[in-house]
Order: sequence, then structure tokens, then C-alpha cells
Amino acid sequence: MSLILTSESFKEGELLGSQHVLSEAYGFGCAGGNLSPQLTWSGAPAGTESFAVTCFDPDAPTGSGFWHWVVANIPADVTSLALGAGDPASGKMPAGALEVRTDFGKPGYGGPCPPQGANIHRYIFTVHAVGMKTLPVTADTSAAVVGFYLHYNTLEKASLIGLYRR
Repeated sequence: MSLILTSESFKEGELLGSQHVLSEAYGFGCAGGNLSPQLTWSGAPAGTESFAVTCFDPDAPTGSGFWHWVVANIPADVTSLALGAGDPASGKMPAGALEVRTDFGKPGYGGPCPPQGANIHRYIFTVHAVGMKTLPVTADTSAAVVGFYLHYNTLEKASLIGLYRR
């Protein structure tokens, strides 16, 4: 069995709804609900000691993409994240999980908000089955450093792509 990622919030290749779009509070010109989507995974390989979840936009006009959400150290017995779990104030993140700094400069989910008139952007949600119980990261660790640790400690990963444009 291989690792599979699904969502009740959107299907592969669908447009993300306004509830998942960045809120006005971020100042990028979008007015969405900024709720992280619900995610569920199954089929973790033997040796999985934790999970990580990321959301990355490779189409952002930065030269290096844009990290919208990075969660590490999700306990191995957890197989889903609730709608809105990416809000650090929600209390919905499983105990032990750690949201780290995104490209918005702080931990937590930051929804899509590509430049007005840009081509459609891909938001790649990925669950990583990790062979370590705890990655050596803090809430202020950059997404690139988390990606480095994931590169060397991921046993298997699965992705689900949502789309957005404005």
C-alpha cells in the first residue's frame, strides 16, 4: 500500500474555495477566510515515526516559490488535520505537532493570494511519512531548513494539488 492524501475541502486539480484564500489581515489584497483545508492520509510505510505537512506554491513570482504552510512532528498515530487546523490559535493542531515559519514570516497556514491577473497557481499540499519522531526544528526554523531535513528523512510522500487565480 502506498501513502495517499485526500481532502474533504477540495479534490485534485480543483480551484480552492474562498474559505481557503488568504485573509485581508495579511495585506496582499485578498479577502478570503484563510482556513487551512481538511487533509486525511493513509497507507504510511513501515518505520514511519511522524508526519509533516507542507503547502508550497511553485508558481509564485519569487524565483524560489512560496511556502504557505509547514507542519512538522505530527505524531505517527495522527492521520488527518481538521479544517482550520493551520490557525495556531484554533487549538485544532494535534498535540506535539509544530507549525514553523512560512514565507509570510510566521507559523501557521497562509492561503493563496497570487498577484492579480497572474496565471493560475498550483498549491501543492504534501504529507511526508518521516522516519524520525522529531525533526530538530523550532517554530522559527525556515521552510528551506525543514525541507532539508525532510529530504533526508522522508520514507514516502503523497501530494494533492489545489489551484487558484484572481
